[in-house]
Amino acid sequence: MAKPNKPEQVPDTGHEWDGIRELTNPIPRWWMISFHASWIFCVVYLLLYPSIPLLHESTKGLLGWTQIKEFKEAVAENDAVKAPFLKKVAQMSGQELLDDAGMRNFADSSAKAIFGDNCAACHGSGGQGAPGLFPNLADDAWLYGGDFDTIVETITDGREGDMPAHKGELPDAEINLLADFVVAAAEGKATPKGLIHFNEAGCAGCHGEDAKGGAINELGSGAANLTDGIWRFGGSKDEVLRTIRYGVNQEDVPNTRIAIMPAFGEKLTPESIKMLAVKVHELGGGK
Repeated sequence: MAKPNKPEQVPDTGHEWDGIRELTNPIPRWWMISFHASWIFCVVYLLLYPSIPLLHESTKGLLGWTQIKEFKEAVAENDAVKAPFLKKVAQMSGQELLDDAGMRNFADSSAKAIFGDNCAACHGSGGQGAPGLFPNLADDAWLYGGDFDTIVETITDGREGDMPAHKGELPDAEINLLADFVVAAAEGKATPKGLIHFNEAGCAGCHGEDAKGGAINELGSGAANLTDGIWRFGGSKDEVLRTIRYGVNQEDVPNTRIAIMPAFGEKLTPESIKMLAVKVHELGGGK
């Protein structure tokens, strides 16, 4: 039967409001098909996948699929792909890793997640650190050494800075002169007289007679180079005075600086530490 084209030819329900009649046109076929397809899809989904919550769990579904299972399968696939590369990482020395462009790229890429999970909270996502709190890993200024093996040692065993507090050991006037020298040395304006005073105060024992850390620093003392303008705790005179007065990691000394890096040797695998060392080495243009 042909459908009438004009509204007045279509029966209505008898309802009319403001001149608008409610007609009895049949529902379009495409709409009915979509409606039935939707509830059929819902029933099929309920049968195949976990979906209906019960008292302690949900229905399992005929496929036995879960997000956790899918995640674990994806992790297993990824581990299988990485396994031969990790085996090579374990067998290669640090220098071999750095010299092999392909393996260095693998190590650096793999270390992004390791760095993000374990290091970025303190050192920042780009290794830029936080002034006065955590060292900058991207400035090529190494407190304990920037060669590959030393970086591995630092990550594995951690580090703990140590500088004695001079308040009460030296007169305030002498501490003030030392702070002036340190600030001037960082600006390249240190005077011979200031350097003599620096050495006489006993600072050369750690920082070297030229205040550059010297061989002691290269051996890993953690004594900073005071002439490079790179500051661990801040370079204003007030910050320098605080460091000299209260030292670093001194027990029972108020206002002492805290400089402790935790050890990751028991948390990370040797391969992860080695790959992380590659990333840190590259960040700071390591030695």
